[in-house]
Amino acid sequence: MASQLEIDSVIKSYDDRTQILTDIYLKCETGDIIGMLGRNGSGKTTLMKILFGTLYAERKFIRIDGKVYDCPYKTNDVLCYLPQHEFLPKHLKIEKVVQLYLGQTSVESFFYDQTLNQLRKSKVGSLSGGELRYFEIKLLLSTDSKFVLLDEPFNGCSPVLIGSIMALIVEAPKTKGIILTDHDYRNVFDVANRYCLIFDGGIRWIKDKHELVRWGYVPATKS
Repeated sequence: MASQLEIDSVIKSYDDRTQILTDIYLKCETGDIIGMLGRNGSGKTTLMKILFGTLYAERKFIRIDGKVYDCPYKTNDVLCYLPQHEFLPKHLKIEKVVQLYLGQTSVESFFYDQTLNQLRKSKVGSLSGGELRYFEIKLLLSTDSKFVLLDEPFNGCSPVLIGSIMALIVEAPKTKGIILTDHDYRNVFDVANRYCLIFDGGIRWIKDKHELVRWGYVPATKS
């Protein structure tokens, strides 16, 4: 039976005046890869932080498998989050990070990966931006968390690494639900199996690229 994540009735304002999210409802089930689109400042990152539990909202209601959570990040194996910024200690070797996150028994299988095997003794701070992003994403997808939030996972990556990251996401176990954002809608449509657009503080579900034109997200000539 699929696990289910729901966030409902979200209201978030800044400066007590500007309401960025208005009565948002979003549901993600294990097996879903939801691509979330929206212009800069539309509230994509804000919604992810509220869902993770690290950002206050005037109103929110979060349920995972029917259980209500205020701060999901405080509960093991429920939800993990890839922020846009680096989040791993730069002084640690990546092999040590894997051990801390996944346990010693998972280290060898984690490095059955041509991209990472040659870097396993390297420190986090010595990795290039693209290498670090790939490592962070594989690490979070390898945890026991049922749901994973990926905020701009392709940012700063070469086309080759973007392809490798997409493969990681698509090959993630069907026991996970994934919500991701990206500024390039083409990346989102290449990897996700459901799509939504944050527009005027609400969520609009998108069936195809033509609907992005209808909502004014992309020009008609580039649809």
